[in-house]
Amino acid sequence: MDWGLEGRVVVITGAGRGIGRVVAERFSGAGATVAALDIAVDAVEQVAAELTAAGGTAAGFAADVTDGQSVRDALAAVGERFGGIDVVINNAGINVEGAVEDIDEAAWQRCFDVNVTGVFRVCQAAIPYLKKSDHGRIINAASFAAIIPSVGSAAYAASKAAVVQFTKVLAGELGPWDVTVNAYAPGMIPTAMNGFADMPEAAQNRLLDTLTLRRWGDAAEVADLLLFLASDASRYITGTVVDVSGGKLVTQIPSRAYERARLDR
Repeated sequence: MDWGLEGRVVVITGAGRGIGRVVAERFSGAGATVAALDIAVDAVEQVAAELTAAGGTAAGFAADVTDGQSVRDALAAVGERFGGIDVVINNAGINVEGAVEDIDEAAWQRCFDVNVTGVFRVCQAAIPYLKKSDHGRIINAASFAAIIPSVGSAAYAASKAAVVQFTKVLAGELGPWDVTVNAYAPGMIPTAMNGFADMPEAAQNRLLDTLTLRRWGDAAEVADLLLFLASDASRYITGTVVDVSGGKLVTQIPSRAYERARLDR
């Protein structure tokens, strides 16, 4: 599918591994110019080298989203290298688990510094470039945890809920420049961070039973949504959060449909 992204400069944070790396690959395949950002500069330089070798235009940049100067320097380097910025995908994030009575305050602060303030820092540095673009887009990583949290996920869920509200406010502020701002909420996508695919079979089945589409999602399916949100096809969509979780808990007990389906066969 041609998303009309040829030549558009796309900044992707946390692009060194996991979902971010796949997103970088998919955008490069769609003809976008990819600026891959990560605290692990070796990883994004490797990503950029692979994309370039495949015929794309890409570069890796060191960026620590917990450091405002690091972010500003990285975005300035992107703007200078590629002549502007059209799309920002705030993918970088961390998970912090623990009951409220047990969680370390420093870990709580770290979670918000990366997941919320990190998004703020990147957006703030990118806004002057996006206002000059004819196709300005910001796409922020929320999480299904922002919709329905899990026990033991107070820090992570609260941080991702904050991203959703931040996204809505920023959409309002950037509307006069036709810059759209949306969030995406991945749910059941196995990554190194969540370890879903490494769980015992019984634990995996318990999670899969919560899904309307009873299978693990793939990072490429998240990337497909982001391609749409970055394209002109989404030009009248802003200030929203899109659930990418295979219909997790759309109904109270989704597994009942699969039990009935087995009986019908």
